[in-house]
Amino acid sequence: MNQMLQDPSTETAPPTPTPPPVPQDPVPEHPRFAKPQRVAFVQACWHRDVVAEARIAFVKEAEARHLTHVDVFEVPGSFEIPLHAQILAKTRRYTAIVAAGLVVDGGIYRHEFVADTVIKALMDVQLRTEVPVFSAVLTPQQFHETEVHYDFFRKHFAIKGVEVAAACAETLHGLERLRGQVAAGIVG
Repeated sequence: MNQMLQDPSTETAPPTPTPPPVPQDPVPEHPRFAKPQRVAFVQACWHRDVVAEARIAFVKEAEARHLTHVDVFEVPGSFEIPLHAQILAKTRRYTAIVAAGLVVDGGIYRHEFVADTVIKALMDVQLRTEVPVFSAVLTPQQFHETEVHYDFFRKHFAIKGVEVAAACAETLHGLERLRGQVAAGIVG
């Protein structure tokens, strides 16, 4: 029997296996637009630090979805958003308008009235002008001016910013296809 002895000082440890790469979520590939799209983002200044989270998240997600022309407009409160949205829509410079605001009040009826009025007016703007209008105007049932609520709503507005960017891009793609079909005589 032939046995080879090794000098213990020359022994090498077996190679440490390299862990497999951690799978990462692939960055979604979003479709591109046939024509550049310009979006107006109208933001209420009431609770600006909270509402700004929607704008920041919107702009980031919009860019990922090839909506790179976003103009930001500020208004005092949510009640002022519909008039600005209508004037912007009538310019025909924007293919979409996004509204963001936080409607809070001590009395339950007043802030619900304001929010309902704003949403209805935004719907009227889009139906009159055929420019899609999206809303991230939120009305919490309970909002207390505490750091816990501010933190919660900052995060919530960031989520809404991403959601409204997705809705905006998907709607603009759908309208682009529909208008192409109408122009080609496929629909109409």
